[in-house]
Amino acid sequence: MSGAQGVLTVTANPAVDLTYLVDGVRLGQSHRVPAPLARAGGKGLNVSRVAHQLGYPTLAVATAGGGSGEQFRAELLASGIPHHLVPVPSDTRRTITLVDTVSGETSIFNEAGPALDAATWQALAAAVVDHLAGVQTAAGTSRPGVLVGSGSLPANAPADFYPALVALAHHAGVPAVIDTSGPGILAAARAGADLLKPNHHELREALGATDLVAAARQLLGLGARRVLVSVGEEGMLAFDADTPGYLRARLPAPLRGNPTGAGDAAVSAAAVALAHGIGDLREILRRAAAWSAAAVLMPGAGEISPRHAELADQLIITNHEGICHGIG
Repeated sequence: MSGAQGVLTVTANPAVDLTYLVDGVRLGQSHRVPAPLARAGGKGLNVSRVAHQLGYPTLAVATAGGGSGEQFRAELLASGIPHHLVPVPSDTRRTITLVDTVSGETSIFNEAGPALDAATWQALAAAVVDHLAGVQTAAGTSRPGVLVGSGSLPANAPADFYPALVALAHHAGVPAVIDTSGPGILAAARAGADLLKPNHHELREALGATDLVAAARQLLGLGARRVLVSVGEEGMLAFDADTPGYLRARLPAPLRGNPTGAGDAAVSAAAVALAHGIGDLREILRRAAAWSAAAVLMPGAGEISPRHAELADQLIITNHEGICHGIG
């Protein structure tokens, strides 16, 4: 990875993402559709792709295997995104996204990823350690400025995978950003993740709570430093362990488009900010909400509209205390 403030992403359960634009989905009927947009995907890959699009140094660590893995590898090479792929014997999974251009609704079908053996998990961890240590360049040793762990994990994954990433990042002296769901987000919070990025559904499910503010505060109480919560058209909420209350960012009106990669774009924005030493919660929220909104305007996950700066200027950011009324 070139540059001193790069974004190192880890995706243990990547996918070949296929995005179809459908001129009206009619259940039980046949549809003629144009060829899908096919990309190397998975949440961490999308984070790297957005950073790469905007000119920030990044390196994506992921697994790949089988025929679909070759497609995955070829697309990454064509995209120019620096990467390190750990080989696995099973086919890389696929995800299928149907974007209904008439109703504006998006439907996603995620295949389960193949289980990885112990040797593969060890190889994945070793790759992370190597890249956190940096690479030698003519100008000296170049190290990443942040570590991002994103996405679901395949079957039988180590329960401590995300906490281990947080520990590796902190040992290397860089912040850790984790974007996952279920027990994994609780484990990452206990490990002291510098930023967690659930959406409102994931947060409520993980904590068994109805109040988003209380749920986010629980993550902070477990040990997380910051929490960003996506709430769809209602915008984004931001919490800091050292600050009471919370911030909310929203646009004056919702955007129409494909929200599939919006959360990943938000993670990318937060990761770039942290990599550059920006710890101010309002600024992190402003960037994350703007990049997230700009992703909705694009046909596929892993890219954002050039309008992100314009959208950042349109954001309404407010301070709040107590219960999050009327959201999500």
